[in-house]
This record gives sequence, structure tokens and C-alpha cells, in this order.
Amino acid sequence: MSTIITELEKYAHKLVDDRLVVGAGGNLSMRDEKNLYISPSGFDLKDIKRDDWVPVNIETGKVNGQLKPSSEVEMHLECFRHNKEIKAVLHAHPTYSVAVSSTGENIPPMFPDFPAMLKDIAYIDYIIPTTHLLANAVAKVISSKQAIVMRNHGVITVGSTMKEAYFYMQLIEEAAKVYAISKTVGNPQILTEKECEDLRNLSSETYRSDLLKKQ
Repeated sequence: MSTIITELEKYAHKLVDDRLVVGAGGNLSMRDEKNLYISPSGFDLKDIKRDDWVPVNIETGKVNGQLKPSSEVEMHLECFRHNKEIKAVLHAHPTYSVAVSSTGENIPPMFPDFPAMLKDIAYIDYIIPTTHLLANAVAKVISSKQAIVMRNHGVITVGSTMKEAYFYMQLIEEAAKVYAISKTVGNPQILTEKECEDLRNLSSETYRSDLLKKQ
């Protein structure tokens, strides 16, 4: 469990330092056998101490800690319940990702890393946060996805390690940023599906993907 808390602390700080969240926004969790450990409600992610992370039983949703878990705990629980391979869940509000997706557009592939590493992204329309309605919408798609972009809200990424989930978050935001900037300059040139598929089949990209799954 100490390793899990160390990882959660590390990436909580990175979310703030990389400006993927503001104030008390965003939340993250990791699986520890039958429980998940999640950020407490109302805390700035950099202010969370080692004993503040809240254990919640994945099957029952019972909270075992003294603090209240993140208000998005139901969304995290559904991720872990619907895919046993998921060990880490991140939810952030990256500026460019929210901006692009709120127009109704998807974030397009414009450079190799994005389609090569992130193969399965879902987009869902706005649903009021912290509700069972949002958790249910996430539950319907998360079993086969690496990320969910929630329009006018934020992004969820998952992984077999927190390193993997965090990389996906960075990659989505970078892709959205490149697209948004390119739109101000001219007509963006989007990679074709054939070009994306060729990238996904590169052995070098498979190797990089495997590395992300190791702590």
C-alpha cells in the first residue's frame, strides 16, 4: 500500500505542476486488491498528506477512511469494476482538451505519438458532474477505452500503472493544443486512418507502450 500512496502523491503533484487541474479540481485513484485509494474531497491535490488518501471498497463502495472521498468516487469505482486490468484512474480538466471537445469536435491525430499510443478514446456529451448519471455513462464505455473525453467538463484516463494513465492525459492535452493552435494559423492537416494504423503497427511503438505498463 505504501507504494500506491507514493505513486498517488507523485502524480497528484504532477497534475498541479503541469496545470492539468486548478485549485481543488481533479482527482485520482489506484487499485489495491479489493479497495481503491482516492483523493479526498475538497483538497488541493498538493495539500494531500499520506494519511489523507481515502480507501473505498470497490465492490460495495463502502468508505473506510475518516475523510470524505472525491465527489467523483462513483466514476472511479465504475472504471475499476468494469475492467480488472485498470489499476489507476486520473480525472483532470486540461484546458485545450476541454476547449476543443466543447465545440463538439473530437481531438484529431496530427502527430505520430497520439494515434500510435492512444488507440481507444470515447467522447461523451456533457452530464452534470459527481452524479450517478455521469458514473453510468462512464461505465458503458470504459471497459475497452484508455480515455474518455467528457465535453464541457474534462478527461478521464486509465492504465495498468499511474505512469501510463498520466502519459495518456498529457498526450490528449498536447494533441488538443496542437490542433487548437493550428486552427489559428491555417487549415490543419489531419493524419489519415491509414497513416494512423501504420503507426499503431510499428514495433517501436508497441515497445514504448509496454514500458508504460511497468512501474
